Amino acid sequence: MATATQAAKFQPKQLQLRDGRQVSVRKMTPEDKSAILEFARSLPEEDLLFLRTDITDPSVADTWIENLRKGNTVTLLTEGADRIAGYASVHRDEARWTRRVGEVRINVATGYRGAGLGRALAAEVFEVARSLGLKKMAAMMTPDQTGARTAFERLGFTVEALLADWVEDRRGHPRDLLIMSYDVAGFTDQATTSPAQSEDTRRV
Repeated sequence: MATATQAAKFQPKQLQLRDGRQVSVRKMTPEDKSAILEFARSLPEEDLLFLRTDITDPSVADTWIENLRKGNTVTLLTEGADRIAGYASVHRDEARWTRRVGEVRINVATGYRGAGLGRALAAEVFEVARSLGLKKMAAMMTPDQTGARTAFERLGFTVEALLADWVEDRRGHPRDLLIMSYDVAGFTDQATTSPAQSEDTRRV
């Protein structure tokens, strides 16, 4: 498995969104715990309902940060107007037989949706995946998340499996789990498609 040092090759940068706003992109650090909790708690309840983990919980944020330290997770944060505008993460399993596979999760603040930020984050996090030697990316969601599924399909992801009653939402209700995948090496052409032809990835 690639080390945390390898992931540190990502260099902070500025991005211009379709609406003209500028945002910065950098790696998340342990010092970002309070900021990421503030971001999570600003999300609509509908968004939080379908997240894999409850990122409004400080203990979940602690686990996230520990995975950053171990190098099992790499998270890119975007900031605008002194607040987090969104994030994109690559999560890797320590098991030997899945070490070439990473799970991507992307979330964008409501005020930045529709401006191309989700797609820009996808492109950046796929570059991180390449630097880590990952060969395939997975995205997991419930079938209810039609916007997220459409966004990933536009990036070239395809459905791998639909697992019935596999997960529970924040209210304890059973949900089906949809698993999509994409080969990392082929992502570039999809990511550079004209922004006018795409939408942000949400609630991933």
